Amino acid sequence: MTLAYGVLAGGGVCARVDGRVLDLSEVDEVLAAHSLNAFMGRGPEFRRELAARVEEEGRPLERAELSMPVEVADYVDFFSSIHHARNLGRMFRPDGDPLMPNWRHLPVGYHGRAGTVVPTGSAVVRPSGQRPGAVFGPSERLDIELEAGFVIGTPSTLGEPVPIDRALDHVFGMVLVNDWSARDIQAWEYQPLGPFLGKSFATSVSAWVVPIDELLDRRMAAERQEPEPLPYLREQPWAFDIPLEVELNGTVVARSNTRHLYWSVTQQIAHLTVNGASLRNGDLLATGTISGPEPDERGSLIELSWNGAEPLELPGGATRSFLEDGDEVVLRGEPLGEVRGRIEPAVGWGK
Repeated sequence: MTLAYGVLAGGGVCARVDGRVLDLSEVDEVLAAHSLNAFMGRGPEFRRELAARVEEEGRPLERAELSMPVEVADYVDFFSSIHHARNLGRMFRPDGDPLMPNWRHLPVGYHGRAGTVVPTGSAVVRPSGQRPGAVFGPSERLDIELEAGFVIGTPSTLGEPVPIDRALDHVFGMVLVNDWSARDIQAWEYQPLGPFLGKSFATSVSAWVVPIDELLDRRMAAERQEPEPLPYLREQPWAFDIPLEVELNGTVVARSNTRHLYWSVTQQIAHLTVNGASLRNGDLLATGTISGPEPDERGSLIELSWNGAEPLELPGGATRSFLEDGDEVVLRGEPLGEVRGRIEPAVGWGK
């Protein structure tokens, strides 16, 4: 099994290897912390040295309860799946080009809210806000987004762009992400500045962080990018090959793969920093929804139900276009693990 790191509920870094969980809290002082941040900040060389010592020095645990793995510094969510972007464009701009003019030229993204990134298993309270027509109330179009995320370990210097060929040096590892979305709140607010309250209420991440070194054998060539990106984004197209699935109330409703991403994490980092913005230890860079070309490979309910026009059929005669209170969603992607969340009713709200 691929090596991964997590944080025990009572504090201390642990490792997952060959189906076992090993307590590493006594191996080094940075591993006694309540997050992976200090460990990540020691850089790639320390990460590789530790990987060689994990099985020899780790203390086996019969049972392990995990907590949030990382103290998230900044959170950026990209829009890197061409199939997802095309699907949304076809829904909302049926008479025009499904891709906006800039989409093939740069990794589109927005800055999210780091303080509402939560670990797998956390309940998700249905958000309230303004919906189209300036109507206030709980979201009626609550959705999921099947995503991966990259955690930054080594920071960069403010004012100095990170070259694409050194971008991966700053990445500690990869997680699975569910970027919960209130589509009706988002639809009313997003122009002209993009997502805000429709996204900021909750983002769930997996408990295990898989070091980037453990994933390099999953790199594969990706389709040619057309037009060719500008020089600061130019590289041989590539992606990770990691199968993904979406389970809703016990039924798998979609299967996808990270290989469907058009923009790579190295391109995301090169673009994020090209204006001089710096990377911070603990930054989370999510990919955006990962959808494939087929209908059953779509990574969000808005795509799977085609904006409610084609509701999903579930066992027992139930149907879903968007999430209802009590629904449980589980995203899976080995070796990243799973992200689980259950929808709870909205809390009291004003008028």
